[in-house]
Amino acid sequence: MSQTAVPFLPFVRPEIDEDTIQGVAEVLRSGWITTGPQNQRFEAALSEYFGGRPVRTFNSGTCTLEIGLRIAGVGPGDEVITTPASWVSTSNVILETGATPVFVDIDPLTRNIDLELVERAITPRTKAIIPVYLAGLPVDMDRLYAIAHAHKLRVIEDAAQALGSTWRGKRIGAIGDLVSFSFHANKNLTSIEGGALVLNDEDEATLAQKYRLQGITRTGFDGMDCDVLGGKFNLTDVAARVGLGQLPHLARFTDTRRALARAYFAAFDGGAAVKRGIGLPVADFEHGNWHMFQITLPLDALSITRGEFMARMKEHGIGTGVHYPAIHLFSLYRALGFREGMFPHAERYGASTVTLPLFTQMTEHDVARVVDATNQICEQYGK
Repeated sequence: MSQTAVPFLPFVRPEIDEDTIQGVAEVLRSGWITTGPQNQRFEAALSEYFGGRPVRTFNSGTCTLEIGLRIAGVGPGDEVITTPASWVSTSNVILETGATPVFVDIDPLTRNIDLELVERAITPRTKAIIPVYLAGLPVDMDRLYAIAHAHKLRVIEDAAQALGSTWRGKRIGAIGDLVSFSFHANKNLTSIEGGALVLNDEDEATLAQKYRLQGITRTGFDGMDCDVLGGKFNLTDVAARVGLGQLPHLARFTDTRRALARAYFAAFDGGAAVKRGIGLPVADFEHGNWHMFQITLPLDALSITRGEFMARMKEHGIGTGVHYPAIHLFSLYRALGFREGMFPHAERYGASTVTLPLFTQMTEHDVARVVDATNQICEQYGK
């Protein structure tokens, strides 16, 4: 039966305050709307947040990964180890550099890359590792960097979803090698579109800046040179002003998300969905920022498909998402020789995961509504 009389609850909605909206209007009126003083302020604020490390902003969290790979010297003939449980950009950027993506399976508990398998996958051609912090949960950073240092590998952290996450009390981005963040509209901090790369020193920051804008270096009023092949990846001042408005709220955003995640666990406890085998994420409230709350459906215990489950949730006025299908089963990667059965944990996760609503304007009543709908559907369509 349709439940469309209730307000629709999307799976994500950004929170942008009136001061930020007014600030964007001021930028638009200023006449300087592309990369300029607001971007400089945003980079400085991010650098302070990350303990003084150099930061450069970009127009997406995809190009930050690719530029991180290029700064690490990755190119044709190299291998980069990563996970198939991510948005496809994580491995697409490896192909963009001419290198070869080497997938390893995930840990079924954390849903992150299995570091034990990472070490086994290292060959003489391995140049770097791209771990992905799914839903904002970092991997074991101590183990990750022990492996990297032992084999002299660079690490480009795909921390797209992990702004506000920590490892042993230290902010993700304040530690590590090259760290890539996304500020897409669905992230915990948004600049509408955008991203940032945290770097190790000013030489890397200068190189990142070159890659960001066609490889150009300027001197004086009319001096110009191009010594690397760059692209057009700069962040506008309009976007930077949105990011600047978001950053002071990040701690509150993270606290709210953690509270909502706790409410999800409490609401699911003992319900029909759990009894039928629904999978909940690992309950880590020390490190993760709870960018998403993702369940896995017990499809063998239900008489409906995942798509049908999502359609039933929509009838209840609830939006859902899928994050993510296993990358290696996309046509582009099948053409490279990948097949079913190669990474079974990632495949099972990718086929059954559903992302439930989680954003800062939600209430615990909203959470209860989502869980009630999930329980009803699992009870109604249980085998």
